Amino acid sequence: MASHAQVSVTAVSKVIRNAYGVSPAMRDRVKTAIEELGYRPQAVARGMRGRTFTIGLMLPHIRNPFFADILDGLTEQLAGTDYRAFMIQGGATRKVERLAVDALIDRQVDGIIMVAPLASKARLEEVAQEKPTVVLARHERSSFYDSVYDDDEAGAELVVKHLIELGHRRIAHITHQDDSQAQPADLLHNIRAATYERVMREHGLADEIAVATSFYHEKGGYEGARELLDRDPRPTAIFAGADQAAFGALAAVYEAGLRVPADVSVAGYDNTHLAALPNITLTSVDQEGSVMGGAAGKLLLERIEGRTSAVRFSVTPSLVVRGSTAPPTS
Repeated sequence: MASHAQVSVTAVSKVIRNAYGVSPAMRDRVKTAIEELGYRPQAVARGMRGRTFTIGLMLPHIRNPFFADILDGLTEQLAGTDYRAFMIQGGATRKVERLAVDALIDRQVDGIIMVAPLASKARLEEVAQEKPTVVLARHERSSFYDSVYDDDEAGAELVVKHLIELGHRRIAHITHQDDSQAQPADLLHNIRAATYERVMREHGLADEIAVATSFYHEKGGYEGARELLDRDPRPTAIFAGADQAAFGALAAVYEAGLRVPADVSVAGYDNTHLAALPNITLTSVDQEGSVMGGAAGKLLLERIEGRTSAVRFSVTPSLVVRGSTAPPTS
C-alpha cells in the first residue's frame, strides 16, 4: 500500500486513522491507492497491528443443532491456544452473507471458517487470498482454502440401503434449495439427493423415486412430508436430508393420523443430539460434527502459521439406527 502510494507506512497509518498532520495531497494519494488495490481501511490497519488471536466462524444460522457440534469441536481444538472464536450468522442470501464475511475481516480476525457458504468459489477464493480460510460442507477443490466435508454420497447410500433392506420400496426423499452460487455437484444436498436416486435405480426402484424440494428446517420438512404423503400411493418411508427436516416430517406424519414407524418410517441426516431423545428416537446418519469442527480449527491454525498448500479433510459417516425406522407393515 505505502509503496503503491509512494508514501511512508506512517503516512498511510495517519490517513487511515484520520490523524493530524497529513496534507490534502498525501491524503488523496493514499485514498486513491486504497481504491486501486481494493483494500478496506480496516484491513490495512489490521496488517499494521499484527495478530488479534481471534477466529471468525460464519454459520448460515444458529437454529440447526448440528452447528453446535461443529462449534464444540472448534472450541475444544482452540482450548490449548491463545485463539478464540467469534460467531456470526451468514443469513439466507448471498448479500447478507457477504456483509457478514466483510464484518469479520473488518474486525481483524486472523482467519475465517465458513460453514455451508452460499458464495461462489471465486468469492471464497477472493476472501481466502485476504484471510486464511477453511470451508466446511462444500466439496469443490481450491488451492486457496482448505475444505472439511462429509462423504455425503456414502452417508446417503447407507440410509437408503437401510430402508430397502428393511423391505421398503416406496421410499421418498426431502431435499433442500438455497441461494448458493456453488456448482450443483459440489453442494451436499444435491449429492444426497442424487445418491438417493442412484441407489433406488440400482435396486430396480426407479418408478418409486419421489422427491420433495423444500428446506432443511422443521417447516421445510413438514411441508415436504405433507407433499409426499398426499401422493397416491403414499410412501412407506421418508429420508429427509437433514435431521431438522426429519423433525418436521415426523410432525406431518403424526398430524396425518399415521404412526412412526408402523405406517411410515422416517430417517434423517446429522445425528444431532435431539435425534436420540426418547420421544424422537430418529434413525440418522452421523457425520461427526465435532470432528469436523476440530479439523477446521486445526487446519485454520496451520494456515495462520504459514501453510499455503491446500488440504481436504473428509469425514466418513456412519448410520445410527433407532426406533423411527422398521419394516413396512404391509
